[in-house]
Amino acid sequence: MNTIREFFGLSIVVTIICLAVAAWDGYARNGHTLGALGEALFIAVLLGVLEVSLSFDNAVVNATVLKTMSEKWQRRFLTWGMLIAVFGMRFIFPILIVAATAGMGVAEVVSQAFSNPDLYAHHLEEAHVAISAFGGAFLMMVFLKYFMDPDKEEHWLAPVEGRLARIGKLDTVQAILVGGLLLLLTHTQVAPSEQFTALTAGFTGLLVYLAMDALSGLFDADNVTAKAGAAGFSAFMYLEVLDASFSLDGVIGAFALTKDIVLIAAGLTIGAMFVRSLTIMMVKKGTLEAYRFLEHGAHYGIGALAVIMLLSMNRDVHIPEMITGLIGAGFIALAVWSSLQANRRDSLN
Repeated sequence: MNTIREFFGLSIVVTIICLAVAAWDGYARNGHTLGALGEALFIAVLLGVLEVSLSFDNAVVNATVLKTMSEKWQRRFLTWGMLIAVFGMRFIFPILIVAATAGMGVAEVVSQAFSNPDLYAHHLEEAHVAISAFGGAFLMMVFLKYFMDPDKEEHWLAPVEGRLARIGKLDTVQAILVGGLLLLLTHTQVAPSEQFTALTAGFTGLLVYLAMDALSGLFDADNVTAKAGAAGFSAFMYLEVLDASFSLDGVIGAFALTKDIVLIAAGLTIGAMFVRSLTIMMVKKGTLEAYRFLEHGAHYGIGALAVIMLLSMNRDVHIPEMITGLIGAGFIALAVWSSLQANRRDSLN
């Protein structure tokens, strides 16, 4: 009970508030009936569960980076970072994307999101190729960079990961692979009218990752005091871009359940808050140390999401968000089970 209160107390409070807002919205917008109220609550809860399932591997990676940050930057990520994640990435950023792609003013898009959510969803769907290319390229770099590390000693699936680590001895091989994959998929899977958009967005995602990686590489343990602020800022920005890559595809997927922007915001906020709580718990409880393969499982989930996003640049390809979430959750569950088995073997030796 103390663990729930300590790590999930704020998330539970925010969930109650969001559910109250969702219930009021459903009741007020749809005939003032209890049936509409109940349906709104169900959709908000379902969106929250989907967001957690899609972003659990994100929480694991967040915890990996967060434990290397100073306490000051940890607090900033868990406060300001969450405000950016909840309101910025899941509400404001999609509005900015629609404004940019549809050639509309921000105020006009906000008005449209509330007054004509079907048209807003249509405009956001039109940006699907760009979103998928950017997010897929960025997340694929996260996946490859983790496994193509020649200094990585702990392997879960040793035959695969050992070979990837050896390939990683080649400089910039990850960027070459992702760039080649983008070129191949864009040429074969994307409509000619959208190929330039896909390539531009994909290579932007690749360049953003390389910039974040280069920035973090400037700071090392020998200069912690002098460079702690800059290092903390670079890690903070990396986590925000990572969260954006995870959340944008989920925002588009949410419109499959409802076009009501209030319900979407409420449901995704619930999910984002529980991801935050899971991140804090993993850092404070030393979960990553206790489950040695958990980080591996999370990165396999990220790789699967990257592949799905890149394939979905082809508008004829659609994999339900529930399936995407289950794939990530499956990798996490297998990683936890493998970690427990490894811990048991170690205790017997």
